[in-house]
Order: sequence, then structure tokens, then C-alpha cells
Amino acid sequence: MNIELRFFASVREALGVSQETVALPAGVATVGDVRAFLRERGGKWAEVLADGRALRMAYDQQMTDAATPIRDGGEVAFFPPVTGG
Repeated sequence: MNIELRFFASVREALGVSQETVALPAGVATVGDVRAFLRERGGKWAEVLADGRALRMAYDQQMTDAATPIRDGGEVAFFPPVTGG
């Protein structure tokens, strides 16, 4: 399954990327699974997307939680709880 990833504000700055397309392995079925999959990259990815960090998530441009199922071609976005203009 392929999905689009978007990163905003301080998350984008810390990771050094604003968007990418990623092929997910079998078993990655929710927004929370995507976050865990990205943490497995290690380094800054593990730090920025850590479970204990305050982080907002959206799926197909709708605010969501970790349990939201994903589908092929969907978009998952990560950003800090408060963003400015």
C-alpha cells in the first residue's frame, strides 16, 4: 500500500522533509501504525514521532487519532499541537 505523508511546522523542520510517498509493509493498517513504522527509521524520526510527544495527526485532511484505518492512496499528516501562520 502506498500513502502520502505530509509534515508541518516544527515537525517538518526537525525531519528536514515536508512530504513524501511511502510504500507501507503488510500489517501497517492505521494512522498509529504509520507513526510507529516511521519511528523505526531511528534517529530524528524516533525522537520527533515518539509516543510521548504531543503530536497532532490527520488522515485525508481530517483530524484523527491513532486508531483511524488507512487505505491505499490516503494522506497522513503530522504537526505540532499549535501551529502559527
